Amino acid sequence: MARVVIIGPAHPLRGGGIVSFNHRLALAFQQAGHDCEIWSFSLQYPSFLFPGSSQFSNEAAPIGIRIHSAINSINPLNWLRVGKRINALRPDLVVVRFWLPLMGPSLGTILSIVKKNKFSRIVCLADNIIPHEKRPGDRLFTRYFLHQCHSFITMSEQVSQDLRGFENYKPHRQVAHPLYDHFGEPVTIEQARTKLGLSATDKIVLFFGFIRPYKGLDLLLQAMADKRVAQQGIKLLIAGEYYENPQPYLALLERLHLSERVLCHTQFIADADVRYYLCAADVVVQPYKQATQSGVTPLAYHFEKPMIVTRVGGLADAVPHEEAGLVCEPNSGAIAEAILRFYQLGADHFSKGLKAQKIKLSWPSLIQSIEEVAELNKPHAHAR
Repeated sequence: MARVVIIGPAHPLRGGGIVSFNHRLALAFQQAGHDCEIWSFSLQYPSFLFPGSSQFSNEAAPIGIRIHSAINSINPLNWLRVGKRINALRPDLVVVRFWLPLMGPSLGTILSIVKKNKFSRIVCLADNIIPHEKRPGDRLFTRYFLHQCHSFITMSEQVSQDLRGFENYKPHRQVAHPLYDHFGEPVTIEQARTKLGLSATDKIVLFFGFIRPYKGLDLLLQAMADKRVAQQGIKLLIAGEYYENPQPYLALLERLHLSERVLCHTQFIADADVRYYLCAADVVVQPYKQATQSGVTPLAYHFEKPMIVTRVGGLADAVPHEEAGLVCEPNSGAIAEAILRFYQLGADHFSKGLKAQKIKLSWPSLIQSIEEVAELNKPHAHAR
């Protein structure tokens, strides 16, 4: 049995996919027979930098996971203290999440202290290397952080390419993003729509997740205004909190006369409600303008929902065209064509492909890859 520390956001933080991923990753390590705990943030973002309504969840803590809310991302003295505490634990393995260069100084400093025990192996699980929204200092912060890691796991070819621009010699594995399988079992489309107050007979496409500029909701709204889409009475369900100014979207809804065909559930979606949104939809649309990978994809696979994704980053690689979903160019015309094509083929067309892809996305496979990449170039074991 190994002692494993995951460093990254966890309850009571509300971080969307990355928080859910860390909880599920901890359970996967435990199921593999390891002792695992999460070291999370007491302060992740200063309030003026946080785009949502609240950084904290009022949901119950996940059962069976030890979480230390200890890291203050803007206090260097705190970084030293946390680094010393984790160093003293002498974990066999440290898995650290990296998704934003802003976290580079705090996490990099903590890791630099952990490394001094010359025992713990540090594996970075990288969601992004180059951020979607660029800021001054990004490359400097990223380079500092990556230098502290022994090896890397990525979940898309785009992130792998970005990583090679910084670290081309350390061990690296690319794996598929595993299923988000901890949001409950699927319910019928009728049960889901009743729960959400939606019509049982409408054609409904879903945009799910935080609303940010790179996710292309504006392109999807423009696609919904296509006359052929409108003639079929297709509706769009938006489920997710605005992480930017909502006014441009509200103005677009009004200008395109979409108010009656767009259902706005633009609040934070609690974990307990996730399955209802996925199960209520005919298809999940990811109209991203740029991307690395998306946590919405493994979520859709868990609930066996077909997807329409744009050909950006690693999205298309994860969704075989006309098998598990449809791939289109990132513009409103192509998205409209894909929506029409989906309803022409019908949801049943994708059932076999969805089941086939779902089998590949296992958590034990990710755990094995992390363990293997941690062992590469490992120094001789030191006595505890």
